[in-house]
Amino acid sequence: MLILNNILKEIKDVPVNRLEELYQLIHSLTPKTKQSDSLRKKILSFGGAFGDMSEKDYADYLNQTKKVRTQLFDRNIDL
Repeated sequence: MLILNNILKEIKDVPVNRLEELYQLIHSLTPKTKQSDSLRKKILSFGGAFGDMSEKDYADYLNQTKKVRTQLFDRNIDL
């Protein structure tokens, strides 16, 4: 708390015409929680996306995905 109080005392001495600059600097140092919350909600919206798929269809989907990944990433490329 001591550091916070010292910072607040120093802010009082900042000229009024520089307050916007100070605000931008402080804002650039804070974590981007709004953006990460939004991203988290988007990711979680896919939860249960395969819930209505039968076990057989889901197994086929996984097998096909593995097959495509193998074809794409386990190949020799001449550069």
